[in-house]
Amino acid sequence: MSDETETDLDEAEDIRDAEAEAKTRADNRAERAERAERMAREGAQAMAEHHASIKAIDERTLKLRSLRLAKEAAEAETKAAEAQTKAADAQAKAAEKAAKAAAKSAGKGTAKKAAPKKAAAKD
Repeated sequence: MSDETETDLDEAEDIRDAEAEAKTRADNRAERAERAERMAREGAQAMAEHHASIKAIDERTLKLRSLRLAKEAAEAETKAAEAQTKAADAQAKAAEKAAKAAAKSAGKGTAKKAAPKKAAAKD
């Protein structure tokens, strides 16, 4: 009977080992499932943060682009106004110069006609 008792003990031990293995496998499966779920949550959160940062960058880019375009438009407007002012100044100076030249030539022409020639008076 001792052989049967040892066999029964071995069978009981085998059953306990099988139960322990089954429990260990179940625990491992649960841990893997939990880890997979946690990684999926973290991955989704990381993707959401990534998309949010991309959106923020795009918004800043649009804001900076609009500011740059507004600045360039203002500078172009200022340059056009300066060019127009310079052109008007140049026209005014040219008109003033032409008026002075006309006055000067008109004044010289009448003076020469009114003055008698000295060479003709000596003869």
